[in-house]
Amino acid sequence: MKEWFAASSTSLVAIVLSAIGIYICVIVYTRLAGKRSFSKMSSFDFAMTVAIGSILATTILSKSTSLLEGAVGLGIVYILQILVASLRHKKVFQKLVDNDPILLMNGAEILYDNLKRSKVTVSDLRSKLREANVLELSQVRAVIFEATGDIAVLHTNDKAQSVEDFILEDVKR
Repeated sequence: MKEWFAASSTSLVAIVLSAIGIYICVIVYTRLAGKRSFSKMSSFDFAMTVAIGSILATTILSKSTSLLEGAVGLGIVYILQILVASLRHKKVFQKLVDNDPILLMNGAEILYDNLKRSKVTVSDLRSKLREANVLELSQVRAVIFEATGDIAVLHTNDKAQSVEDFILEDVKR
């Protein structure tokens, strides 16, 4: 248990300098790459965020990874993110890296096969409906399990209002 609280002054200084250095790298790289670096627009964006966190932790706390190695690794991840983000404009590449959104409810109808395919439970669905302040299933126009893992609930009190085709264009039914 003594090891948990033991550290040399040299290792503490190294941690502080590594943390400052890699933090500066993240700021610079994010400014160069743009806001998308921390977005949740696709599964690749999520992987990017996890990779950045892992590189930060390893660079700051691991004695076997130098600040320069961490900065280079971080730079490569940012370059990959920029590359994938630009290639996602091509439908073929987008299909490779992104999950398809899937319809969980079509109006008031719960699509149980799509829930099962998406591994979303009825309890998860109910929770999202409550979160969106849905009081009656008749208010629901569509519920979509987005490519990011979010669940979007489209609803209105106007029973005549439907969802425009553009909104549901890429959604699996």
